[in-house]
Amino acid sequence: MAALEGIEITGPLNERYDEILTPEALSLLASLQREFGGRRKELLKAREERQQRLSAGGTLDFLPETAGVRADDSWRVAEAGRGLEDRRVEITGPTDRKMTINALNSGAKVWLADFEDANTPLWNNMIEGQLSLRDALDRTIDFTDERTGKSYALKADEELATIVVRPRGWHMEEKHLLVDGEPMSGSLFDFGLYLFHCARRQLDKGKGPYFYLPKMESHLEARLWNDAFNLAQDELEIPRGTIRATVLIETIPAAFEMEEILYELRDHSAGLNAGRWDYLFSVIKKFRDRGEEFILPERNAITMTAPFMRAYTELLVRTCHKRGAHAIGGMAAFIPSRKDAEVNKVALEKVRADKTRESGDGFDGSWVAHPDLVPICREVFDGVLGDKPNQRDRLREDVKVAASDLLNVAATPGDITEAGLRGNIDVALRYLAAWLNGSGAVAIHNLMEDAATAEISRSQVWQWIYNGVSTKEGQKITKEWVAELLDEELAKIRAELGDAYNEPRYEQAVALFKQVTLADEYSEFLTTPAYETMP
Repeated sequence: MAALEGIEITGPLNERYDEILTPEALSLLASLQREFGGRRKELLKAREERQQRLSAGGTLDFLPETAGVRADDSWRVAEAGRGLEDRRVEITGPTDRKMTINALNSGAKVWLADFEDANTPLWNNMIEGQLSLRDALDRTIDFTDERTGKSYALKADEELATIVVRPRGWHMEEKHLLVDGEPMSGSLFDFGLYLFHCARRQLDKGKGPYFYLPKMESHLEARLWNDAFNLAQDELEIPRGTIRATVLIETIPAAFEMEEILYELRDHSAGLNAGRWDYLFSVIKKFRDRGEEFILPERNAITMTAPFMRAYTELLVRTCHKRGAHAIGGMAAFIPSRKDAEVNKVALEKVRADKTRESGDGFDGSWVAHPDLVPICREVFDGVLGDKPNQRDRLREDVKVAASDLLNVAATPGDITEAGLRGNIDVALRYLAAWLNGSGAVAIHNLMEDAATAEISRSQVWQWIYNGVSTKEGQKITKEWVAELLDEELAKIRAELGDAYNEPRYEQAVALFKQVTLADEYSEFLTTPAYETMP
């Protein structure tokens, strides 16, 4: 591998890594980092400053300085990219070879190939994931499970799901690639490598390079993405406007800037997604120290019918369809059980109700986490869409959402119980142990969990401690009591797992959980200190 000035790879160069980390690909990454690394840091600083204003008693509102964008009815986003016209069911998952094959074969219209919340950003995961995507497009990918002996391959004669890649959020870095001595943006690393290797492959197949953009908090962050798209397309001599990007509205600040985000990306936009679990995390995070007004009930009690969540999702549909964009619904995380028919029955009824609500509200499609849920999601949306690819013509002009509706957290029904507190501790420990072991999509209690669940869980515990909340049973939630419950829940996990219990990983998980829940200062992202512990 030829050396390039100012670029240093500190991760191991395993078999075939040179196929991804080519001099030409690294040159594109260096251009992206040098051009946009400084702006990225400035925008992250702006996040901190907004948080300081909120913690001091400030609020969120629709921006007066961009009122003209919202009032101008003349602009629309670009037409849907080829392969993105019909998105009635999308499946999500990491980019390991088995998941790549299963997702593409699943019958879903779209596969969200995830380098973010369903992935642990180990160096090997990041590079081998890029290999999986390239091999899938070349139809050379295969996989044999060493444990079961089962082999996996792409279906030969069927239309495969359209690939949409989710790079890491702006806050993450790729510490194994240094540009001029500094770690590269994880976002630009994931985006640049996929675009370099797969854009023309996708175009040759009649589709294109498509992305899901996570964790944004402002239209200025969308503008940064748009500028990165233009630079990369120019360097690769691909026409501007080839890329399509769907933005996850999964932070509460972004909910106040939906139209502006679409506007900034209008030549590249494919719509918005209701990233609802991260949205809950953001609500807790942004107003964590504001007392009773922003205390949510325990995680499992919060549904999409809560007033502030209804306001957010209905505004998203209205905004998208007003501008000719797709509105994509949230995740169905249930994993069907092969052992318990009753569990399946109850869960599938909830999935059906969730997708029925979304399709009735005007969403053009929705997410599932397991191939067995593709048929039920497709069936529900087929019932509304019929032969139409989407329902973007349903403008939802009846929707009127004020800032106060988005901030009406206090109206959320539900309790905070000892069982709910224990549940947060349990799922956070299980997820962290798996994440630290290299798996970002983790089956826990018949649900496919990603980093958002752990973020909600630990943030709720911190918020309850900080604000002196008591459970429904009357027990005040303190650091000392949480530490006791932590020991008890860990003992239960150890007993349940037996020989499968990974002592070193759970020790790390406990230390990390304590760091982000029992400290006086709140950690913005759980994954940031966790990533620092990784080789």
